[in-house]
Amino acid sequence: DLEGAADTMDTLFSLPVYRGSIEGKQEVMIGYSDSAKDAGRLAACWSQYEKQEELAIVASKYSIELTFFHGKGGSVGRGGNPATFNAILSHAPDTINGRFRVTEQGEMISQNFGHFDRCERTLDIYTAAVCAEQHTVRTKPTEEWREMMNRLSETSCRAYRDIVRGDERFVPYFRAATPEMELADLNIGSRPAKRKASGGVESLRAIPWIFAWTQTRSMLPTWLGVGEAISEVLQSDDADKLRIMYRDWDSFRTTIDLVEMVLSKSEPSITEHYENMLVSDSESKALGVEVRRKHEVTEQAVLELTGHKELSESNELLKRLLKVRNPYVDCLNMLQVETLKRLRGVTGDDTIEPVTCDNNEKDEKELLKDTLLITITGIANGMGNTG
Repeated sequence: DLEGAADTMDTLFSLPVYRGSIEGKQEVMIGYSDSAKDAGRLAACWSQYEKQEELAIVASKYSIELTFFHGKGGSVGRGGNPATFNAILSHAPDTINGRFRVTEQGEMISQNFGHFDRCERTLDIYTAAVCAEQHTVRTKPTEEWREMMNRLSETSCRAYRDIVRGDERFVPYFRAATPEMELADLNIGSRPAKRKASGGVESLRAIPWIFAWTQTRSMLPTWLGVGEAISEVLQSDDADKLRIMYRDWDSFRTTIDLVEMVLSKSEPSITEHYENMLVSDSESKALGVEVRRKHEVTEQAVLELTGHKELSESNELLKRLLKVRNPYVDCLNMLQVETLKRLRGVTGDDTIEPVTCDNNEKDEKELLKDTLLITITGIANGMGNTG
């Protein structure tokens, strides 16, 4: 759908009847979740950037006032960005023009609009960013930068799909090492976790896909493939070109900074603990080792590109938040993985003595589910940007 969007709208705009019915105005929704799940964050970002440019050109050709409706989630893997002002200014030039519409979902509603002061501040930021974008001379990517993005996109997409789609160990590993299977039983969210009852990653909705990896502190969907793409360029004669692109192009810099922020929030040792406790298959464990190695590659590549000595070096607020929150989230992770281990060891055929709790009799499985739900909520709040 994304690839053919410009041609589709060109065909529609060419019809006098259609143009008359819209009265010179058109809204186009850009989806972020499924494209990122399909191709990885970096490749999806570049594709969305290019297609918005193409759609803006088509609308201008017919003198149509185009408004993009950005269907983003709270997580980076679903197009979210906690730095709202910079996020808006990172959109392709000539695609906003004083008009901006975006979805706010899940925990982001209460986080940004839950109190009057927060609501007022959020709307102030949106208004200021849209006004600033309209009156700022934006940096447009050169042909050399576009070629570099195509190269990065192709490499990252291939590396991402080699694991998520091409490795037969991946789905068993994902289901064993994360609470993905349990999420469907806990009635979290407004829609089923899967579009189909059976199937692999492609049948899974984007929210539980991101949510499951966030619970284990892996954050895999956001960074997988990025390290290989950056490393390949940094080890070539084009390394300086990539550094200049990061320094001078706000859109690319914002994308890399988001990956860096997510890497700061990830914790490979916690992810490894989930694997040790929940994954029994040796092949799946071997894949886990490979994935953590890719995490290291990505971290080193991002640090080399940004010139930072440590992740999020210049983001003092994030570092303070992580210092305060992580000890609490670590404890919740330990509790969650133990709960998952016990829950998966309890089947419907087991004879379980009822346990009395607050004068209500619940069997062990129900108590474990209650505990799991509490840990999921706590970890989600501690990590932020989860859905």
